[in-house]
Amino acid sequence: MISVDWTLGLQFLNFIILLIILNKLLYRPLKKIIDERRETISSSHAAAKNLEADIDEKMQRYQQQLNEARNQANEARNKLKKAASEEEARILADAHGKATSRLQVIKSQVANEADGASKTLKSEAKSLAGQIATKILGRELA
Repeated sequence: MISVDWTLGLQFLNFIILLIILNKLLYRPLKKIIDERRETISSSHAAAKNLEADIDEKMQRYQQQLNEARNQANEARNKLKKAASEEEARILADAHGKATSRLQVIKSQVANEADGASKTLKSEAKSLAGQIATKILGRELA
């Protein structure tokens, strides 16, 4: 059976002294280390969030610059295509003009040669007709 006497007070005093000693030697340093660790972890989380925000901002700027570069490249390509189309149209117009003038020259040459051949054939047609008639009739025509 438990008796209540002065040893109970001594046990209680011993327990209080043990708590004070453990608090100074063990609990406070342990609590301090845990608080420091918690603070380090929270500062690391904050730094990581700042880095993530910085990375997101840089990625947005990169995407924006990339889109601007693509737009500029598309504009330059469209300008080059337009210039090439205009140059092609100019070259084709020049070639068409040259071909038309050459065709006119050839047509006039053919017309001149056809007139010359027609005159030659007309002049030779009379003599050929006379020769044919002479051969058919067997005598000279007058």
